Amino acid sequence: MKERFETFTVLINRISRNIRRIKNQEMAEYQLRSAHISCLYYLYRSGGLTATQLSERCEEDKATVSRALDYLGTNGFLSCESKSAKRYKSPLVLTEKGLAAGKKIACKIDAVLDEISDDLTEDERIAFYRSLAVISDSLDAVAEKLGK
Repeated sequence: MKERFETFTVLINRISRNIRRIKNQEMAEYQLRSAHISCLYYLYRSGGLTATQLSERCEEDKATVSRALDYLGTNGFLSCESKSAKRYKSPLVLTEKGLAAGKKIACKIDAVLDEISDDLTEDERIAFYRSLAVISDSLDAVAEKLGK
């Protein structure tokens, strides 16, 4: 049992660390960090989201997303369509600079996903993602029980 725990946690941590490393290395030219990249990616793919929607899609807390959006807005990657409503309810859109970065991010993500899928059949990949979803949902349920 102990070996299962160690294998699971080590592999999950390695995957997470490598994803952060790839994000940070690829976007160094833009001075972007991991949370910035997630925001740009989802805005690029969707065409525009509110801060609340971004927080849900990125699976990040509102404070992290808020800091990322402040940075991205200040550095010319995005703008808010509505100046009257609160930012969390206003659609955010990418500027030309943001669209260029978003396109590069999306292309890199597609290339990495293609590369890591080379050794998996389509059925194996589907089973893998299904297993990850089951594990994630189960961990959410355990965490919820512990939080009560």
